[in-house]
Amino acid sequence: MHNLELSAPPVEEPAGGHRQRSWTRLRRSRQAQIGAFLLLLMIVLAVMPGLFAPYSSSDCALSESLLSPSPQHLLGTDLQGCDVLAQSIYGTRASLTVGLLVALFTGLLGGAIGAIAGYAGGWIDTVLTKMTEIALSIPLLLSASVLLTLVGSGGLAAVVIALTLSGWPPVARIMRGAVLEVRHRDFVLAARAAGGTHPRILLQHVLRNSLAPWFVVVTTNLGLFITYESIVSMLGVGLQPPTISWGQLIYDAQSRFLDAPLPLLAPAGFLTAAVFAFILLGDSLRDALDPKDAK
Repeated sequence: MHNLELSAPPVEEPAGGHRQRSWTRLRRSRQAQIGAFLLLLMIVLAVMPGLFAPYSSSDCALSESLLSPSPQHLLGTDLQGCDVLAQSIYGTRASLTVGLLVALFTGLLGGAIGAIAGYAGGWIDTVLTKMTEIALSIPLLLSASVLLTLVGSGGLAAVVIALTLSGWPPVARIMRGAVLEVRHRDFVLAARAAGGTHPRILLQHVLRNSLAPWFVVVTTNLGLFITYESIVSMLGVGLQPPTISWGQLIYDAQSRFLDAPLPLLAPAGFLTAAVFAFILLGDSLRDALDPKDAK
């Protein structure tokens, strides 16, 4: 048989000009600029905390427990006599790492499941959709907490795996909807008529034109999973010492909040800033990629 792809007309890809316009709108967005600045600051703090923290993470003295703010300790000290500002800065690395890894892994897992379900259709779509719906019916925090309790480990890998296994369903649902919207467009039908294989059509034509919602949800999920890491740590089943994270610091400080609020408020402030940055970036990305916005 002759390879029909050789004589097929060029497949029209409608996304080229739109991608350029989207990138221009994103660069000009004030929200995106603020979010990118906050994110860059958090990354710098995570990579080089020693350049900004006034003390190392191990510079603690019980004799200086719960000190009030002073020139030596700008935000005071916590129950262990550690500098609150220094601990909050050092907590950036673990919290940001968990958020980035879980957002990436849930994006890949949920994106693959949603793309296969939306493109394949039939019984494959039915099985994968039902599986996604069942997983969606279980609250993420409940599922992650149960998994971490069963594992009995507060290591970073355990937290990432538990949140990934609990957090992929929303990504799968969004990706399935995006693929369903694209799979019957003319350029996909033309690729099928030209004899393209299903994997090639899915990767080169369908996914290329249905990734915008995926990028938005993955970006927004970065802040969401940083929050979830903090919550499971606050519940006592997340990251454990000697790992320092914002959630772990909040968990340690909550019992003394009325007497010493800064050991809780400082890491909570860092957490809020990180989540705010990803929300700004997610909203800006959604607006920039919206094909109805033809500014």
